[in-house]
Amino acid sequence: MNGINQAVSGGSVFRVDKFVVPANAREEILAKVRMTHELLRQQQGFVQDFLLEQFSGPGEFNLVTIVEWEGQAAVDKVVPIIKAAHERIGFNPQETIARLGVKADIANYQRIPGV
Repeated sequence: MNGINQAVSGGSVFRVDKFVVPANAREEILAKVRMTHELLRQQQGFVQDFLLEQFSGPGEFNLVTIVEWEGQAAVDKVVPIIKAAHERIGFNPQETIARLGVKADIANYQRIPGV
């Protein structure tokens, strides 16, 4: 098995969300991210999370969230739970991102073995 397949098949999975946020959307986005992370922290398989920001210039800032999960099985299990929680409270992340003019890059990452 090569390194990529080993990383995918076992070990921690890191969900990394990178956002470029207009300054006038900062408070709303941060509130939604905090709310979602409160839910994530309660889920089985959650390890740790980080919420990072950087002011990138006039009128916008960068927001990066990183959530470490025990493995892909934990990620697969939590996705429908969080989606259902968002639906219960009437929160649609894609709609909110579009409405506020936020640019998003969202993906799962694994550690590179031996580094």
